[in-house]
Amino acid sequence: MTVTQLSAQELFRAAYENRYTWDQNFPGYTADITYKYDDKVVTGQVVIDANLKAEVSGVEDEQAKKAIHGQAWEIAIHRVRRSFEDTHSTNTFSYGATDETDATEILVGGKSEGDKYKVRNNEVCHVHRLIHGTFVTINTFSSHDTGSGYLSHTYDSVYHDPKTGEQKGGRSEFTDEYEKVGEYFILNRREIRTETAGQTSVQEFVFSNIKLLEPVAA
Repeated sequence: MTVTQLSAQELFRAAYENRYTWDQNFPGYTADITYKYDDKVVTGQVVIDANLKAEVSGVEDEQAKKAIHGQAWEIAIHRVRRSFEDTHSTNTFSYGATDETDATEILVGGKSEGDKYKVRNNEVCHVHRLIHGTFVTINTFSSHDTGSGYLSHTYDSVYHDPKTGEQKGGRSEFTDEYEKVGEYFILNRREIRTETAGQTSVQEFVFSNIKLLEPVAA
């Protein structure tokens, strides 16, 4: 069946369900964290539990602790397995244009009207969503194939004011790397390069000594 024979919802749903997520048996894990920024190096520990709640310990610098916790939260929230119905039952989908990379635009109506996605090779490669009153645009350039769904490898993000269209903050480029621990793929390195007013800042989060937690007895 070709793309044109699928409805926009069917095409988007297939790509949505092709994302790599952790299953309901995911026990959580512990890891050592090394956070590098502005020529500084901070170390500590991170725990993401079975409920995908994140905790950071061993970090006294509050700014660094907040940055590490923010990344741990991001890691967990993107691995949550939510059904397509739970996430998108109030939305409708229609086809937009196909770009020069052969990515097919999906326009969203309904509750999330104004959001847009692009799908290429059964992966969501572009996201344009209103989140907490700001438009977030993410382009994915490459991905990891885990054999049970894809994970973004290189991508960027930028924020815009929904009323004026003015860019808020700088453009960030991300590089994510993963390792398989037990049955699960877990982020072990994230580099974020943010360009603001011609200046580039680099943050690096390295997760090592990753160990799954013991499953909680039912």
